[in-house]
Order: sequence, then C-alpha cells, then structure tokens
Amino acid sequence: MNRVLDRIGLPRNLVWGYIGLVLFMVGDGVEQGWISPWLVSRGVTVSDTAALITVYGVTVAIAAWFSGVLVQTMGPRKVMFLALAAFLIGSVGFIGFGVTSLNWPVMLVFYAIRGLGYPLFAYSFLTWINYSAPLERRGLAAGWFWFMFSLGLSVIGPFYSSLALPAFGHIAVLWTGVAFVIVGALVATIANRATVPSEEIHPFSARELSKAVTLIGRPTISIGLLVKTINGLAQYGLPVFMPIYLASFGYTTTEWLQMWSLVFTVAIFANLFFGYVGDKIGWRRTIGWVGGVAYSVVLVAVFLAPHLIGHDVALMTVVLCLCGVTMAGFVPLSALFPLLAPDNKGAAMSVLNLGAGLSAFVAPALAGLFFGWLGAGGVLGIYAGFYLLSAILTPFLKTPAEKASTDAAPASRDEPIPVNN
Repeated sequence: MNRVLDRIGLPRNLVWGYIGLVLFMVGDGVEQGWISPWLVSRGVTVSDTAALITVYGVTVAIAAWFSGVLVQTMGPRKVMFLALAAFLIGSVGFIGFGVTSLNWPVMLVFYAIRGLGYPLFAYSFLTWINYSAPLERRGLAAGWFWFMFSLGLSVIGPFYSSLALPAFGHIAVLWTGVAFVIVGALVATIANRATVPSEEIHPFSARELSKAVTLIGRPTISIGLLVKTINGLAQYGLPVFMPIYLASFGYTTTEWLQMWSLVFTVAIFANLFFGYVGDKIGWRRTIGWVGGVAYSVVLVAVFLAPHLIGHDVALMTVVLCLCGVTMAGFVPLSALFPLLAPDNKGAAMSVLNLGAGLSAFVAPALAGLFFGWLGAGGVLGIYAGFYLLSAILTPFLKTPAEKASTDAAPASRDEPIPVNN
C-alpha cells in the first residue's frame, strides 16, 4: 500500500487526513445546492436568504484568512477541533432552533458560526500538508488536497443530497451532514498520526495573529495575494453572467448547470495532473503558463465559441471544460506560497486563503460593473487581461533563499523547490 501511495504522490503520513477531509466536506456541502430555494419555498424572502448566504460568506472569508496563522500558533489539530466545535454549535443552533421554526435572527447568527467551520478545518489541513509533505512532491500533495476538497464539497455532497432528500427530507439531511463532519474530523485528527515539527509552532500571542495582516506588507507576499485573487475570477464570475450570455444562443439554464458541473468534475482530476506537472517542470512555470496564459486564451475561446458553433451543447461543454483544466494550473501556488515566507509559513497560508476569499467578492463585482456596459465579451476580456497579468507577476514570486543566492541557476531553471535540488 505504501508503494502505491508513493507512486500516486499521496503522502502516506497524511492519508487519513485526506480521507477525513473528504468526509468533512461531504457533510459541509450537503445543503449547498438547495438551501436557498428551499428556504424561499418555506416563506423566507429572497433578500433575507441572500443576506444569510452573504453573512455566511463573510465568516468563511474571515476564518480562511486566519486559519494559517492559527495553525502557526496552536498547531493544526487544535484548530481543526476548534473548527469542529464551531460547525457543531452553528449546526445545532441553525438546524435545531432556527430552521425548524424559521426564527430569522437565530438562523442568521448560527449559520454564520457554522461558516467558520470548514475553512478552519480544510485550510488548517492544507497548512499541515505544507509542514509535513516532502518538499519535492509538495505540488502533487496540494493537488491531492484540492482533489479531495472538491470531491467532497462539489461532487459527493450534492450527489448524496440528491439521493437522500426524497428519502429523508431536508432537515434530516442537514443532520446527516453533521454526522459526516464529526466522523471526518475524528478521522483527520485522531486516526491521522502525522506531526508538525515543534519549531514550526510559535507561542500564541496577538503579535503572531497580527502577522496574517502585517505579512501582506512584504512585496512578494502582496504580489502572491494578487495572483491568488486573480486565480478565482472566472470560477466565481462566470456563473454571474454566462447563463445570460448563452441564453441568447439558445442554451437553457439546465444545460448551463450541467456544463458547469462538468467543468469541476474535470478540474478535480486536473488538480492532480498539474500538481504532478508542477513538481516536474517548476511551480512558477506551471502557474504562469497554464494558470495565466492558457486560462486567458480559454476565456477568449469561451466568448467566441457560441458565435462559431451556435447551440451545440457537446462542443460548448468541451470549451467550458478547458476552464476546469487551466484553473488547475494554479494548484502549485498552494505549495509555493508558504516558502515565500519560510519564517511565517502559517501566516503566509492565511494570506493565500485571503486571496481565495477576495476572488469571491471581486469577480462578481467586476461582472456587475461591466456586463451592462461591455457585455459578456468585455467582462471575459477583462478577466483574460487579469490572467495575463498573473502570468507576468508569477516570476516575481521568489523565495528569500532564491533572492539571497548569488547563483542564478536555480531561479533560471525554475526548479519546483527553492534552492539546490
């Protein structure tokens, strides 16, 4: 078994953590596809439902931002247990006292608390990977993280809901999600016996926590934050306007949803592929050429395809799935980022996670600002321009060791690890 794990690049010391991550994200994702319409069908207004999801998104972003620096001061297991506690408190309040009686203030408060759970859990484990996985295969280890994360949240969770809702009903499915989370958390923290080097854990203090903010002042980290924010623009932006754009060529909303779901099915496998490729040809090279240049070309193709092929679901699906392929080019960024601040790896991961949260705000904002003025082509062009910008910025993501070295060979070869290997 160990030989198989080594061959596929799944760190053997963390394998139970990966399994626990899948189970946790299944439980967290059971309601993602139906919570809003279900609440509206029960009499909650659309504006209140939108506010609920917005507040949830804010707490997710905050938890993601501080997850890495909390790991740096508390260790990953403690933070993951804290995540479990937040999820359980939020779920008991939201399901047991809020949703059953449609008590709006209770729903709002406890769903926000529930939102602290998954980013603290998942991104703490991602930080753990960067502390424990072999450096020369850390890109593939990060690819496995995103594979398991998406498999639970975006594939198994919604599929389980589609089978369980007719059999058990909405409230019961929410409770079964809690069961998945409990089992996943225990597997990832107790069955997983990997350890973090003691020198990586700093004493807990306000100064250490503040590094999640102050570290952004380092030029390399701020550039990395911008690259990570660009990473998610198309992922969060296309759903805002692409259904409208494609409808003018005869595509239905159902067809769009089916095509978009296939994009992420392709992406979870592409995550593994480009994690492996990044370890072989260089992390920055993979991020810049696949995530930056290739993604920008794909976005232009997404705009042109309906004009050239009309209403052809099969071909349009192929074109859109190229988004899933190229978005995976950013996978090595999760491995590279903590090496940009080796003295504060946890805080660096916090900044990385902040970039992911900013994408969710910036992408829809750009679509809202420019779609009415420039149309889909204009918005896609703006997104493509940003991805080209990320390709230009990526070579500047040099580690301190690379900057200090007088030997330019490692940097020019763009090795997947910082120096001399």
